[in-house]
Amino acid sequence: MADRTETEKRNLAEELAAAVRGEVSFAAADRALMTMDASNYRRVPMAVVAPRDAEDVAAALRVCREHAVPVVPRGGGTSIAGQATGVGVVLDFTRHLNRIVSLDPAARTAVVQPGVILDDLRTAAGAHRLTFGPDPSTHSRCTLGGMIGNNSCGSHSVAWGTTADSVRELELLTYGGEQVRAGRGTDPTGAPTGLPPRLRDGVKALVDAELALLRTGYPDLPRRISGYALDALLPEAGTDLARALTGSEGTLGVLTEATVRLVETPAARVLAVLGYPDESAAAEAAHTLLPHRPMTVEGMAADLVGSAAGLPRGGAWLFVEMGGASPGEAAARAEALCRAAAADGTTDHALVTDPAGQRALWRIREDASGTATRLSDGSEAWPGWEDCAVPPARLGPYLRDFRALLAQHGLRGTPYGHFGDGCIHIRIDFDLLTAPGIRRFREFSYDLGELVVAHGGSLSGEHGDGQARAELLPKMYGPELVGVFERFKSLWDPAAGLNPGMLVRPARLDENLRFAPLPKRPVPVEFGYPHDGGDFSAAVRRCVGVAKCRNTTTGPGSTDVMCPSYRATGEEQHSTRGRARLLHEMLSGEVITDGWQSPEVRDALDLCLSCKGCRSDCPVGVDMATYKAEFLHHHYEGRLRPAAHYSMGRLPQWLHAAAPLAPALNALARTPLAALGKRLGGIAPERPIPALATETFTHWWWHRRRTTGAPHPATGRTVVLWPDTFTNHLSPEVGRSAVRVLEAAGLRPLLPPTAPPRTGPAALLPRRHRPLCCGLTYVSTGQLDQARAVMRRTVDVLGPLLRDGRPLVVLEPSCAAALRTDLPELLPDDPRAARLATSVRTFAQALEELAPDWQPPRLDRPVAGQTHCHQHAVLGDAADRRLRERAGLTGSLTGGCCGLAGNFGFERGHYEVSVACAEDQLLPAVREAPEGTEVLADGFSCRTQLEQLSARPGRHLAEVLAEALGEDDSAGAGGPPSGRGGL
Repeated sequence: MADRTETEKRNLAEELAAAVRGEVSFAAADRALMTMDASNYRRVPMAVVAPRDAEDVAAALRVCREHAVPVVPRGGGTSIAGQATGVGVVLDFTRHLNRIVSLDPAARTAVVQPGVILDDLRTAAGAHRLTFGPDPSTHSRCTLGGMIGNNSCGSHSVAWGTTADSVRELELLTYGGEQVRAGRGTDPTGAPTGLPPRLRDGVKALVDAELALLRTGYPDLPRRISGYALDALLPEAGTDLARALTGSEGTLGVLTEATVRLVETPAARVLAVLGYPDESAAAEAAHTLLPHRPMTVEGMAADLVGSAAGLPRGGAWLFVEMGGASPGEAAARAEALCRAAAADGTTDHALVTDPAGQRALWRIREDASGTATRLSDGSEAWPGWEDCAVPPARLGPYLRDFRALLAQHGLRGTPYGHFGDGCIHIRIDFDLLTAPGIRRFREFSYDLGELVVAHGGSLSGEHGDGQARAELLPKMYGPELVGVFERFKSLWDPAAGLNPGMLVRPARLDENLRFAPLPKRPVPVEFGYPHDGGDFSAAVRRCVGVAKCRNTTTGPGSTDVMCPSYRATGEEQHSTRGRARLLHEMLSGEVITDGWQSPEVRDALDLCLSCKGCRSDCPVGVDMATYKAEFLHHHYEGRLRPAAHYSMGRLPQWLHAAAPLAPALNALARTPLAALGKRLGGIAPERPIPALATETFTHWWWHRRRTTGAPHPATGRTVVLWPDTFTNHLSPEVGRSAVRVLEAAGLRPLLPPTAPPRTGPAALLPRRHRPLCCGLTYVSTGQLDQARAVMRRTVDVLGPLLRDGRPLVVLEPSCAAALRTDLPELLPDDPRAARLATSVRTFAQALEELAPDWQPPRLDRPVAGQTHCHQHAVLGDAADRRLRERAGLTGSLTGGCCGLAGNFGFERGHYEVSVACAEDQLLPAVREAPEGTEVLADGFSCRTQLEQLSARPGRHLAEVLAEALGEDDSAGAGGPPSGRGGL
């Protein structure tokens, strides 16, 4: 719509704003968020409208019709064929039209609006032992409207079918404003019920004229999703208009409400994991398991699953879920299935009855749409041929031919998917950046279309045709039936105003590719981006749009962190995907035109907590904390920064300078002058200023060594204990406790020197006390030149000390994560940086690795609290869990982020979001913990958030263990630090 004049756009904006009660936006940021879905395609819309109700939808359609502007209905934006993108007005149903209108357990039906998240419906139905059968891997964020538009399926389709099998009635509005109530059956004229006169007569005439073609033109297979399902309008099919419209991808009408069928869920489930020599053997066997009435038959091979725990011996696996009225019945059915499968050549099998174990394995499958976008060597792979389906009995031969075709074109991919339904998912390493690569993409697509048809299959078996496959529909259906599709589209939408370019009269499959406007060469950046070849564009391209970051629910045992700001606000721009989209558009330069100076990107990143959760939880490893730091560096280069960057971004400098004045400054923080200081420093007025330690950890350490000699075990291994800024100046009790525990475990903790070692005559000169720093606060505020400077000094000092393999024990998880990841990525050319990063150990890791025989004191009490988000994302908490178990600390910690997140929660304007993040998981878990529960929080931010928002403070695990060890006679007290190195 670029050819529209500014006057035409202004008139459209004014009329939409006057007619629609929901939000109407022509802003660059909102348009940029909607340019892509989870496909290879990109289109720039004119505007985004979030209707409040069906009347708003009708009003928006009227205005767009009068201006000849196309309309694209959009749900969660996880479509893989491009059908959720468009150049006109995007209708965003997730904001307001997202209610479950009613749920009738007796009738096993629910009435929903199009923006309802599938998991919300499943949760509501689950209270009655019911569920919605189709469950695509995006079930935590996809919408019912999108599922109906695409005729989505999921892993349980062998039991409960496709979305079309679960739809009872649809309420729609055509582009022309006509109301349709589509159901099953005919009116007295023999036409489908629920149609206005024009459509009633036209649909009946079209079906009557094409009865023979509709009866013979469709392949018979469970996952035939491609094209319009006009055979559902045949008399022998019950003239099911609702079924015929399901899968029409928003090209015929805009859904405003749906009545759907619910199914009863079994009381118990057992997951049988069957091992096979390779994927061909698994594919050959899948259909033979269907007589056992499984709920799922999902296939994966070793190149996708890797070394996941709990898998039996084999090179490929089928995940087969069996249900029953009791655990015993489900187990018996699963065992019978395993015996039958063994007779057909399984290599091994395992039965998983533990719900947590089942969830862990299902997560591998559900994350595959993201993880498969990076092959084992790190190269990129893309959708486009994501979900072809063939008759299940043909899957084995088809898969062999498919592999051969990949090899013929010099392409690679990792097939997986719904083997029981003959549906294969795959991401392929297409080169979509160069003209030769795009030509090969097109040629392969044509060849694969012919292969699918030769095996009696469907070009789409789940995600619809959109732009990705619609061009090839004549191969599958022939030109005559495709002509009927076009006539059906013209009947419903004569102005071609709904989702043009999709399904019928489509754009070419190699047009509108999302990568076309990106820079052809890497842009200059500060971080090394080692997993993306140093290319920031490639890093941003990691986001394929599967939108796991939009998950708003936490299931049992969930430890995920991503994405706390989205969970707090519900706004797409505050999701990892939304921010990645804005960065993509910033690099493209079409919608976001200011480059690194973009206010749209700055505002979206403002509420990013830099929690690093996406680094581990995003299936493709998007690292928004790093991207934010990169952006802030360029955005403020040579410009005045926000006050918080100077106050909290340079916190190590201020704390070091303030240490001698700690008592006076603590007293001052309790006076009215503190409010002025917070205002000048860009600090939220709601936040109390944490007290400074009157004796720093390093002060205590040097005084202890000088006055007591600090006896160490003679044989224990020496570890370098990192005196991070937070432990040193704000919570030295954590450092003292860690020393106590490490020594009790037989280790020799020593602090690094506070200045680079000197040799020769210079060694005799006095030297000024200069604390070391990991650079965290500089990184989080994008002051990367300063971060690199302090990191270089840290490497200079620690490099010689770690050369012999000494571990570096870091008590503050955020500092450990900075040393492990940020430091080597900002100093990619310094081998000492990589060596330092690999030396980093958490407190629990050091004890487990270096003192494996040490028995911690038994505490025998439950725990509550939260695993630090940086530890979850970068370091892992397996050693912590094992240490807690050995100490008798029972229970698990929550996921999520505390919301304080270093400087984030202290910055002016972030307080409400910070509290909302804490209320998501941390604060409820602590409030609900029984009396006597030990509240654990290894991060200073987490402890501060608990102290300020909760009546139950948290402690570092080192403090808890040290307390249980009893008094430390060598603690020492007072005295100035020597300023000399400890090693």
